[in-house]
Amino acid sequence: MDMIYTSVKAKNLDVKSIVHPSELKGYVFIEGRLGEVHKAVQGVMHIKGVIDKPVELPEIQHFFESKKAKIMVSEGDIIEIIGGPFKGEKGKIERIDQVKDEVTVELLEASIPIPVTISTELVKLIKREKAEKKEEE
Repeated sequence: MDMIYTSVKAKNLDVKSIVHPSELKGYVFIEGRLGEVHKAVQGVMHIKGVIDKPVELPEIQHFFESKKAKIMVSEGDIIEIIGGPFKGEKGKIERIDQVKDEVTVELLEASIPIPVTISTELVKLIKREKAEKKEEE
């Protein structure tokens, strides 16, 4: 987005907005006339192409709405994955990336420990690590 913004400013293009919804990895929405959009992305690294299909605001409105409250998890907590290819699997949180709002989970039921990084929106807390420690004492 920064590279596109820099290109827009340098070329003095008539682009109204640039949006990158975190849910759509690899996609950026640019508001402006099609010719201006093509000029904005011309020569920008990592751009694979432009989809020339206009998008109406109602189609992407949900990206601008406030999200549900983040669940608070800690390293060592046991969670269940509620979406994506590992839906229904249980795991233990190994790492938390606050910036990307992701957690790295080690799947419990896998024969080989597999670390999987997923969004915190796709996990449901089952058991807190602190509760486990109290039970052991």
